[in-house]
Amino acid sequence: MSEQPNKRVLFVGLVWPEPNSTAAGQNILSYIRLFLDRGYDVTFACAADKSEHSASLKSIGVNEKEIVLNDSSFDAFVSDLKPGITVFDRFISEEQFGWRVSAAAPQSMKVLDCEDLHFLRDARHQAYKHAKTNLSDKKTHSHKTNAEAFMYSDLCKRELASIMRCDLSILLSDYECDLLCSVFTIPASIVHHCPFLLPNMTSKDSVKSSVKSFDERTDFVSIGSFRHAPNWDAVLTLKQHIWPAIHKAFPKARCHIYGSYLTPKAKQLENKKEGFLVHGFAKDAMEVIGSARVLLAPLNFGAGIKGKLVDAMQCRTPSVTTSIGSEGLLPDYLDKEHWPGAICDLNQSHDAFIESTIALYADSEAWSKASKKSDLLFSSVFNFENQSQQLMTRLDDILSNLSQHRQRHFLGQVMQHHTMSSTKYMSQWIEAKTRLHDALSND
Repeated sequence: MSEQPNKRVLFVGLVWPEPNSTAAGQNILSYIRLFLDRGYDVTFACAADKSEHSASLKSIGVNEKEIVLNDSSFDAFVSDLKPGITVFDRFISEEQFGWRVSAAAPQSMKVLDCEDLHFLRDARHQAYKHAKTNLSDKKTHSHKTNAEAFMYSDLCKRELASIMRCDLSILLSDYECDLLCSVFTIPASIVHHCPFLLPNMTSKDSVKSSVKSFDERTDFVSIGSFRHAPNWDAVLTLKQHIWPAIHKAFPKARCHIYGSYLTPKAKQLENKKEGFLVHGFAKDAMEVIGSARVLLAPLNFGAGIKGKLVDAMQCRTPSVTTSIGSEGLLPDYLDKEHWPGAICDLNQSHDAFIESTIALYADSEAWSKASKKSDLLFSSVFNFENQSQQLMTRLDDILSNLSQHRQRHFLGQVMQHHTMSSTKYMSQWIEAKTRLHDALSND
């Protein structure tokens, strides 16, 4: 009798999923639902506290497990669970718990959900800050070129090592897949490109039937968690460099800023006389995006696929953004003219961004043409059925030949060995120190 496949999957999260706050929260939840739909027993483990925005995983049939950092209780938990697959929601989670999974459940396939490459986002951020502090240098370079000087960092080494230690890493952006394979020579056999798992826009569940027309919409919108550095910088860029000219052109129009984790510092940017309104968390992001005439996303740095721009496509709301914002959403065979709005370069000037925004807001014909491009672009990037099948097939193929797969990528096992020899003892030292402190405190 053949052995039944192990249908238990463990998700190890740095935070509990917040699907209404971040695109990352939506994405990890889509993977959870995919496993549930295929009959898996799903457990989500996390050491962080829940927030008011955390999803109720129990309500969809997921087992929730609170875990502790640097504590051997996790080892016992994994040993008892014996997951066939373990998914880490980012490389930091794999650093903290990956070696423990390898020790307690060595036959568990380790999958890293990269979301976006942290080292790439950080390199672009460093390049952006460097450019801002060296304004006297008149030479201009693209973000990608500038970022190269900051890319080969300790953060990069850590993230690449995590990718190598895992049996498969899932990335949202085709640009980042190519970067890993062509620049850092990561084997393509341990990398999988899978954009957001979203229902087709032609499905009954889409917002197509309730899409508002040009005349039914008003104002501008910008949205994104204030905790995310690229979003916060985009809000400042809007406030300081872009909105004043747009407000001058449309004195009655308003720019609505939404985002979770609103801070007093962000709220202070609000100026009702100038039509710059900072609302904080949006209970229904699709509603506020679908009611606006244009979405503004002046992103100077970042990585991965930007959820706000995907949401704008689904709402048929034209967007004005940058090459960073559109990255991963514009296939190689399509050019900027296929973007549902405009893609502008902020390196040299904000003028093109402002002019494109004004044209879209004022011209109903230009707006309608841009809005209609959403369907084509969305269907060019996202296909739920194909993406889901490709991902599960990839997982099944590796699972059925896990030993051979690991032998072919033996350097990953070498990195795993050294990680367990270093991180393991540091974690055990922290655990012992914590227990000693607790014992002394109770005396």
